[in-house]
Amino acid sequence: MQRCIGVIYEGANPNLFGSLTDTRPGYMLPFGARYRIIDFTLSTMTNNDFSNVVLYGSRLIRSTLDHVGNGKPWELNRRRSGLTIFPPTYDKRLQNLTEIGSYFDTLEYYRNAKEEIVYCTDPMLIQKGDLGSAYDCFLENDYDILMLYKKQKDELGTFLYANKLILDEDKNIKNIGSHLGTEEEFNFLTSIGFMKKEVFIRTILEAAEKGNATTLIEAVKNNLGNLKIGAFEEEQQTEWIRDLESYYRSNFDLLNRDIYEDLFYKNGLILTKSKAMPPTVYNGNADVSNSLLANGCIIDGQVESSIIFRGVHVKKDAIVKNSIIFESTVVGEGSVVVNSITDKGVVIGDGVTLVGSATNPFVASKNEKIMK
Repeated sequence: MQRCIGVIYEGANPNLFGSLTDTRPGYMLPFGARYRIIDFTLSTMTNNDFSNVVLYGSRLIRSTLDHVGNGKPWELNRRRSGLTIFPPTYDKRLQNLTEIGSYFDTLEYYRNAKEEIVYCTDPMLIQKGDLGSAYDCFLENDYDILMLYKKQKDELGTFLYANKLILDEDKNIKNIGSHLGTEEEFNFLTSIGFMKKEVFIRTILEAAEKGNATTLIEAVKNNLGNLKIGAFEEEQQTEWIRDLESYYRSNFDLLNRDIYEDLFYKNGLILTKSKAMPPTVYNGNADVSNSLLANGCIIDGQVESSIIFRGVHVKKDAIVKNSIIFESTVVGEGSVVVNSITDKGVVIGDGVTLVGSATNPFVASKNEKIMK
């Protein structure tokens, strides 16, 4: 897809993740024991042969620069094109920075780019698809925009208020709405997908001039009758991370072998910034079941149905269950951690009990020390 610019813009509300997004944007949240959420989107770009990728960084851009850097782990460190990271805009003309405002402020980049097509996606959607068929459909039908969607069941209301496509019997787009839980299965709009670059630029200019849209989806919705827009159904596993509860749940979905293999082994590998650490050590008292553990850990206690990142130390007689333990956390002797998320560098003293719930996990802030 050498003719495409991959455009990554996060639309999640950082206030919905508690203290986990005090020091990092949502797309930089650790995921699956050794990855970051952004790794899935960048890997999809690489696996689908994008050579020009644009990432719009958030206000907390330091962690993005540290992890993503020049894009080398994803083979995007190129002399021409490659990865471009746009920092947040601080401009008096754009008083409240919005998605449209970010695109408007960088339109010159798109005008000067040799690529003729943009592919727009949200990094908070965990998926790893082969975009080849969708790209061919876009070209063959000469669409202005080709939107991607997935037939999604939602018995538990996990996808409430997600954008959905309203299609007629011939799968033509009638409108873009919100999922309110009235259907057992709905057409979940996974991404705006492919757009002609000239249409993208024109849509941004019109939205900025009229002030009738703050997001690209809103701007496209305002032009449904003026553009040739198609819909393409995807089938791959998709996790939608929009708040603390969905982040917690999506990590534990990886303990389902079918979901894990679909996300990590189909349509290419998931690439990430590597860290050289020794293998995890399981001492004589270790008892580990149904969990994902990264390297560099020391396990002396019990770990059950949990996600454990690099460098974690679970001491003797400690119990960690249904929890996500970030890098370099120490769980003291005899401590109990259940339905919890501990940020990087947390120290839990001996004999401490931390208990949350499946819908409202307890969260320990970065470098927090919790003593009895």
